[in-house]
Amino acid sequence: MADRTSSSISVAAGRGAIMAVIADLGAYPSWASGIKSIEVGDTYPDGRAKDARLTFDGGPFSDTVDLVYTWDGDAAVHWELVGKGAVVTGLHGSYTLAEGPDATEVTYELAVDVRVPMIGMVKRKGEKRIIDSALKGLKRHVEG
Repeated sequence: MADRTSSSISVAAGRGAIMAVIADLGAYPSWASGIKSIEVGDTYPDGRAKDARLTFDGGPFSDTVDLVYTWDGDAAVHWELVGKGAVVTGLHGSYTLAEGPDATEVTYELAVDVRVPMIGMVKRKGEKRIIDSALKGLKRHVEG
């Protein structure tokens, strides 16, 4: 899973406000296109998810998977696949937040492996679609 797809967006809010939205996994279906449901399992003492079961429909990638989360305060969150789905066999993702004077740059990285052979270009296009949709939804939700 060497290839990752990445994109960034500028959000007119501080890191804390943005990370609060990102950390509220249960609310994702209301603003993140393609996320059908998220069930949070265990949480850290601060209430952020340690693990969750995610059901999504991301175009060429549609599945239910189990993820574990690692949080770096309000600077970043990383997630990894721990329970393979019917289609997805590998998944690594992250949000990284860099706060500037007027806005915060939010970068989303994603790498997905699937059981079905897929041309790299098609896979990256699917990842890009998921990333761009999530970033736009995050921006609308935070700034709205």
